[in-house]
Amino acid sequence: MTEADSKIYPPPGIPPYPSLFLSSTNTMFSDLTFFLLITADNIVGAVASISDASPVHYIVKIKLFSLLAKTEVEKYESGVFEAGGYKWNLVLYPSGNKSKNVKEHISLYLAMADTSSLPLGWEIHVIFRLFLLDQNKDSYLVIQGKERRFHGLKLEWGFDEFIQLSTFNDSRYGFLVEDTCVLGAEVFVCRERSRGKGEVLSMTKQPATFKYTWKIENFLKLDEKRQESQIFKFTDKIRWKILLYPKGKDSRMGTHLSLYLALDLETLPAGCRLYVDYTLRIVDQVKDRKLDLSAKAKHWFGASSSESGWTRYVSLDRIYQSNHAYVIQDICIIEAEVIVLGIGSAF
Repeated sequence: MTEADSKIYPPPGIPPYPSLFLSSTNTMFSDLTFFLLITADNIVGAVASISDASPVHYIVKIKLFSLLAKTEVEKYESGVFEAGGYKWNLVLYPSGNKSKNVKEHISLYLAMADTSSLPLGWEIHVIFRLFLLDQNKDSYLVIQGKERRFHGLKLEWGFDEFIQLSTFNDSRYGFLVEDTCVLGAEVFVCRERSRGKGEVLSMTKQPATFKYTWKIENFLKLDEKRQESQIFKFTDKIRWKILLYPKGKDSRMGTHLSLYLALDLETLPAGCRLYVDYTLRIVDQVKDRKLDLSAKAKHWFGASSSESGWTRYVSLDRIYQSNHAYVIQDICIIEAEVIVLGIGSAF
């Protein structure tokens, strides 16, 4: 959910835009100039002006703009562009940002498009300008916000009520001509710094259950060496494997089979931790699955605690008994169910 300047409106005594254009002798602009105030938390934040110069960093031309609303496109994200050494894109809500309860306005924002290569604790202070072309006069309406701070918890800034739809749709004002509009952006980085480390914990309301089956052949011939299943993925960077100690581990060597779920650390993002509800079971291959050997636990997985399980999962006497169905034709089947309840990530 974005936090943005809430409104663009003229100061008291000035009629609503578009009749806001005023005559001016100021040579900084062509023949017209105006200023708008923007409020966010009762603080004056930005001004608007007219410019004959095109935006230097990015331009978006949208044809058949009306079809965005008709086809229920709630949000449009532009392509990625670079400015100030960073990657950005424009985020447009053609019918207003519904998450901010915006009505009868277009919402427009500047967003950071890629932060994966930035160091932990990064901060970027930026002044940006958003552009809207008046195609009748071949000049741009330019909205410049105050200096904004982008960081890991705040990747987007802009204007909830960038312009009224009634004004935008009226071709007399030149913003939408033949159902086409032109937007743009300029981004100027003022300051950069890295601050102390932090993390974001994101809990999952309705987590999915991921299942994996490991079929182990020649089970009875295994010695005390640790066995590892193939990697199975939750995402490309969050991967798991099952660890099996056929003759036990540590103090349970020779008395119990030991079984663990392990988080693969090779692709795990730095500072990432996962709160996981997991189940490991050895399948009864003959009788009712209710007779499976099953154990369940919850654990915080991360770089400092990448494995969780049981040294005393099941006694060797029981797993190797001929009247049990856990090893059939020298095959043992182990299943894992993994539910990621929450992810903590560094920023």
